[in-house]
Amino acid sequence: MSNAPKSKNNFANALKSIRKSKDLSQEDFSLASSRTYVSTLERGLKSPTLSKVDDLAHVLGVHPLTLLALSYLQNADSGSVDKILRLVTVEISTLP
Repeated sequence: MSNAPKSKNNFANALKSIRKSKDLSQEDFSLASSRTYVSTLERGLKSPTLSKVDDLAHVLGVHPLTLLALSYLQNADSGSVDKILRLVTVEISTLP
């Protein structure tokens, strides 16, 4: 197990932030999800499955890891972002 401190994710803000930066409405997700479901995700009332993260990321035009990383890095400064991404790279490289 990693020695990294446990971080709380902020998927709701990450989803909303990327959606707005891409100038997408909640209705633009209609092929992947209902507007109501996207709204509940953006309000933090529900958490998506990994399959749903894939679907949402596809509509957003980003890699699913980008959406998840932003969920954990919302309040981090650029030095922290680099440090965390290096940690993830090291952890992945040491796995079989």
